[in-house]
Amino acid sequence: MADELVLTEVTRRFGARTALDAVSFRVRPGRLTGFVGANGAGKTTAMRIVMGVLAADAGSVELGGRPLDLAARRRFGYMPEERGLYPKMKIAEQLVYLGRVHGLDRATAASRTAELLESLGLADRAHEQLSTLSLGNQQRVQVAAALVHDPVLLVLDEPFSGLDPLAVDRMAEQLRERAAAGVPVLFSSHQLELVERLCDDVVIIGGGRIRAAGPATDLRRDSAARRVRVVVGGVVAARVVEAATAVPGVRSAVADGAGQAGPGVVVDLDAGADDQALLAAAASLGPVREFHPLVPTLAETFREVVR
Repeated sequence: MADELVLTEVTRRFGARTALDAVSFRVRPGRLTGFVGANGAGKTTAMRIVMGVLAADAGSVELGGRPLDLAARRRFGYMPEERGLYPKMKIAEQLVYLGRVHGLDRATAASRTAELLESLGLADRAHEQLSTLSLGNQQRVQVAAALVHDPVLLVLDEPFSGLDPLAVDRMAEQLRERAAAGVPVLFSSHQLELVERLCDDVVIIGGGRIRAAGPATDLRRDSAARRVRVVVGGVVAARVVEAATAVPGVRSAVADGAGQAGPGVVVDLDAGADDQALLAAAASLGPVREFHPLVPTLAETFREVVR
């Protein structure tokens, strides 16, 4: 089992601008951790500090309780935001070369290269120059470069950018396999639906500060905004909307389509709102057929915590 990556109070400034402000989060072994935030939120800066490309002004980064050094970082797999492979070099040749740079012998590097290209659907392009591939296929090769030396930690900056759905599935399978082997995997993405589908843990950053971090299901369930679906038997949705909006702490009430119990109303409540008051208001109209919380999507949670 690999070690846990922990960032503690990491701060980085560029002149008068604070890119990271006391950032703390952890990437656990054997789990996919999605790192999400708007452009300029600090994701790439944090990843570069983990990899040693940038130095932190304050704070620490540790793996397994030990500060990172060059020897530790050489065992990491990294996919930078700016792709950095050699466009005129043959694909297999440069993957073997990169494996050798990371300390593999030639036979092992060649074997790992062949396995990765096969799993990523690029075996038939192994002896072509990188520049002859589409941008999506070049992206797959970049991921193979991060994986070829069997890293103990994966740090990937927007690995799914520009990929078609089939390529996304192939790459996601590679990341799942690494996580299943016990490796901590951290990747950034603007595709929140994809993060929600793939990730065990999520870190949300905004304005250089961590706004939320933890298991994906917990973040969605614990979102400050609460949402409830209400169905009252024999009562049109418009009357339920009117009654709900009169309850203190209700942000909005909107009729939705037919559910299992019939047409209903989705109600958003403030964090401190009394859902029992909402239930009483609904019951005053007629028999309540449905009254249950709706777990927000990751995109909804993201908008809630960063605004």
